[in-house]
Amino acid sequence: MIKVVLRIVGAVMIANGVWMVARAIEWFFHIPADMTATGEPNGHLIRDVGFAYIVFGAALSWCSFELQSRRPVFLMVTFFMVAHALGHLVEILIGALPASHWWIDFPLVFLPGLILGALAIPSVWERFCGRNQE
Repeated sequence: MIKVVLRIVGAVMIANGVWMVARAIEWFFHIPADMTATGEPNGHLIRDVGFAYIVFGAALSWCSFELQSRRPVFLMVTFFMVAHALGHLVEILIGALPASHWWIDFPLVFLPGLILGALAIPSVWERFCGRNQE
């Protein structure tokens, strides 16, 4: 089950990254995340972050094939996703993003960060991803 979750999250990250790289300004105005609340679009920055999403999505997908031996890579992807979620959390709490972002950001920012962050806890990892789960 965890392998499937990692593959799905990885595929969504790759798809989002490809869209960001290929159509940066279109992505900014059409992703259902109210990006306009963050200011004006910066195509260069959007493409840079898009490449990061492609790399991290590919890394998660790769990790799903051999969970135990690829845990360090999983932890690096998790760090990015949790840090991303925490950044959004802080911006909502200080009013830099409107309160509507609690729900807007939940499916693609907070939920992946929560899932991957929970799996990063050693006891949770061992229970769901231990050698007997390979």
